Formats: sequence, structure tokens, C-alpha cells
Amino acid sequence: MANNDLAQLIEAFDRLSAGGFAMGADWQAVHDICQRHEGEQPFDWGHALCHRIEGDDWNADYWYRRAGKARGTGTMADEWSAMRTELSAKV
Repeated sequence: MANNDLAQLIEAFDRLSAGGFAMGADWQAVHDICQRHEGEQPFDWGHALCHRIEGDDWNADYWYRRAGKARGTGTMADEWSAMRTELSAKV
């Protein structure tokens, strides 16, 4: 896993967060980064959050299982905050 790609994921999620986790270009950018790294835990976790944002719980749960994580029970912002802390430690 390239640290640069992980940094790009964090930056893309920060933009998505700043936009209120709205579907659109920022969501698509995060999703694209995650798809390029399918099978890598941090990106699978990001993929899960993407589908949670989308409202596709079945698909989100698939990616949470692949990432070894449980679906967040708080807000998207709460989950992103916890995810950002963990991912930032890996960059």
C-alpha cells in the first residue's frame, strides 16, 4: 500500500466531509480511490463508509466485513473522525 494513496484517500474524505457527506463528485473520488485498492483493509473500510453514505447498507456491510470492521452506529462524521485518526497513523 502506497502511503501517498492513503494520504489521497484522507484528503478526498476530508473534502467529502466538508461537503456534508453529500453524494456527488467528492463521493465518487473517494469511491474511485477505494476501488483501485480493493483488498487493502484501509481502502475496504473507506469503501464501506462510501456505501453507508450512499444508503446501501447491504453493500456497506459487505465492505465492513472485508475490512474487519463493524458498521458505525453514530453519524458519518463520527465514523470518519475515528477512521481518520486510524488512517493518519498509517501515513
